[in-house]
Amino acid sequence: MPSHSGLMTIIDRAVRKAGPRLRRDFNEVQQLQVSRKGPADFVSMADERAEQTIYEELSRARPDWGFLMEERGEVPGDPNKPRFIVDPLDGTTNFLHGIPHFSISIAVEETLPNGKREITSAMVYQPITDEAFWAEKGRGAWVQEQRLRVSARRDLSDSLIATGIPFLGHGNFTEWSRIFGAIAPEVAGIRRMGSAALDLAWVAAGRYDGYWESGLKPWDVAAGMLLVKEAGGFVSDFRGSDQMMQRSEILAANDALQSRLHKLLANALR
Repeated sequence: MPSHSGLMTIIDRAVRKAGPRLRRDFNEVQQLQVSRKGPADFVSMADERAEQTIYEELSRARPDWGFLMEERGEVPGDPNKPRFIVDPLDGTTNFLHGIPHFSISIAVEETLPNGKREITSAMVYQPITDEAFWAEKGRGAWVQEQRLRVSARRDLSDSLIATGIPFLGHGNFTEWSRIFGAIAPEVAGIRRMGSAALDLAWVAAGRYDGYWESGLKPWDVAAGMLLVKEAGGFVSDFRGSDQMMQRSEILAANDALQSRLHKLLANALR
């Protein structure tokens, strides 16, 4: 296993400082103060505390870097330096219902000389299982010390696919239903677990064979996209290009399944 870079050590320290507090809050979920942020979209004190902890840790180590965070929004930094993209609690609804499936997601986005932005470091941390999925560009993807590889399955009929499902105030029900109707009859199963960051981490780990979802925010997918790529997988938007964060849609799988899923998805959206 390659050792953590200095930057990845900083990210690891931040998630491991926020993680134990999330675990404690999860065990006292009924006592959390909860406010509504929008229809069926909750933000908890735990969410805000985790974000504050992560922000303090990362900004202390990289004071001139900017941030894009779920709760705090955009925090400007030196435009010539990278920025952190942070979701302190991906799977808030699971968390508030006592379902132990949620994660912390942190990605580093750099601006290339051509002006294009690229994710170069990523970590998705599951506080309940203490699994840290991490990747750095060109160094592979890992969970703890184990190298990650996307699934080797080539047949959709053997494949388990993950997705997200539209809900009150979020998503396009008609579009999702058409895609589901095209993909479901072709695969071994479809799962909806409620944390996009973990869905992508599990694709990278080969637990899922593929994943699609729309209506996502950059902090939902930034880290997971790099994990899949560094694990040998492919990530695209629904049109097959690399505008995942701009179009708020993502399709991820290995090379064989990516092309098959994309064809089904494209046909469904015609």
